[in-house]
Amino acid sequence: MSVPAELHRRVLFLEWSTIVWNLGEVFVTVGLGIAAGSLALVAFGLDSLVEVFASLVVVWHAGKPDTAGTSARTHRALRLVAAAFAVLATLLVLGAIRVLRVHHHAGESPWGIAYLAMAAVVMFGLAIAKQRTADQNGSRPLAAEATLTMLDGILATGILTALALNTAFGWWWADPVATLLVAAACASEARENWREGSPDG
Repeated sequence: MSVPAELHRRVLFLEWSTIVWNLGEVFVTVGLGIAAGSLALVAFGLDSLVEVFASLVVVWHAGKPDTAGTSARTHRALRLVAAAFAVLATLLVLGAIRVLRVHHHAGESPWGIAYLAMAAVVMFGLAIAKQRTADQNGSRPLAAEATLTMLDGILATGILTALALNTAFGWWWADPVATLLVAAACASEARENWREGSPDG
């Protein structure tokens, strides 16, 4: 198998693995969130749909690789990933503001903490593998989506920490504060990818 073909297969494997994981994650975390009354867990599950969209964009882009330079297809893919970042940032900000406004105190969720720990490990592993593959094949959309996957892992870690702090010390505000920090990073990535996706980017 040639190197380009092997890299192409690896891209598709990583993206479809992400899609399958995140589709399952939607049901698991939303269910755990409803059971514990945790808005953060529910929001995390819904955020997984954004990651699914971004992964599908990369699969679409990989279906017809660029032959020379940065094509209109790559520009379009970068803009779509930028839109995914923007949607995620908006959802995170709205969720954090709501929690802060109503002083929502979630119940304890040991299963939620355990799942988020596993999700963080999986997301960080996928993000590293995607970035290495993007460095090898020069795919800018894949590199952008790798960052989104990394932020998903950071978000899982933040919510996990917040749930643990809430359980141990009653620090209900830890989750929305961590969420706002991740939202700021998402907004920055949205701007950068939108700029790179412009014809003169």
